[in-house]
Amino acid sequence: MSDTAAATTGAAASTGAVAATGAAATGAAVRTGRALRLDPRHLPLAVTVGLFVLMFGAGSLLFDGFFSLQVFLNFFIDNAFLAITAIGMTFVILSGGIDLSVGSVIALTTMVSASLVERHGVSPAAVIPLVLAMGAGFGLVMGVIIQYFEVQPFIVTLAGMFLARGLCYLISIDSITIKNDFYVDVSSHRIPFLLDTSITWNVIIALSLFAAALYLERYTLFGRTVYAIGGSEHSALLMGLPVPRTKVLVYTLSGFCSALAGVAFTFYMVSGYALHAGGMEMDAIAAVVVGGTLLTGGFGTVVGTLFGVLIYGTIQTLIMFEGTLSSWWTKIVIGLLLLVSCLLQRLFARRARPA
Repeated sequence: MSDTAAATTGAAASTGAVAATGAAATGAAVRTGRALRLDPRHLPLAVTVGLFVLMFGAGSLLFDGFFSLQVFLNFFIDNAFLAITAIGMTFVILSGGIDLSVGSVIALTTMVSASLVERHGVSPAAVIPLVLAMGAGFGLVMGVIIQYFEVQPFIVTLAGMFLARGLCYLISIDSITIKNDFYVDVSSHRIPFLLDTSITWNVIIALSLFAAALYLERYTLFGRTVYAIGGSEHSALLMGLPVPRTKVLVYTLSGFCSALAGVAFTFYMVSGYALHAGGMEMDAIAAVVVGGTLLTGGFGTVVGTLFGVLIYGTIQTLIMFEGTLSSWWTKIVIGLLLLVSCLLQRLFARRARPA
């Protein structure tokens, strides 16, 4: 009888061990599956990176000379001012807002810079800080109106767009060429890079701003508050986050970035003109959205925005290498990509919702 009991006990223990081992294996498999599964919220960024790799690879196969480091660097050289503008726009859209004034602020920056340097003989050392402060102040005023007068960002920034563009025409209706040695030298100077390639100072400015924005986004209270406001402003207020101050700072930052982009644009064009950067606000919004940032706010990253700018540059370069297509095809393709990105965002948002 004792032998039977012992056998029964041994069998039960063996069965329990097998069951425990099976449960542990099942749990490990589930955890592995969860670890390998990509968060649906990260899919837009993954699609953006994949699209850039696909387009760059296609260009490399179709055109001789496309696959080169200098061509890749030219994406940054030719679109540094767009990258600077889009970085500021990223924070605005992350907070659930919009800024339509950026293109006009860029144009105003070029006009003020050219006028002060060429017509009044002011030193560039004084002009550049002055126009940066002007852009930040412009954004600050819009942010205060949006936050404390509770006016929709679309209306306020639309008014800012008309105001800044109108001020350009008050300065001059003609283009003002900049002949100052500093601007000419910065515009023409090439910084040696790897494998006999080179970059410009605009690229250094854009990448420096990108690094600073990445730090702000990930490691500061300001960045966390921006995400919280975009997710739910009411919840952010209940959590005790500095919502009013952050919203004002978001538009101040956007104004500063627009003015900095204007400085870069002045170096690029070596002139001031009221029609400079026409439609740049739409290009910046497209780069941000194609880069995976949700238009409703709360999710996105400046890394995606940078890839959005690279896609823009890739499309421009593909059209240039092809040689027979109009430059307006860039706008057509970007418009289609923007539409597809918005549709994908809706799809991924539905998949991310809990059942």
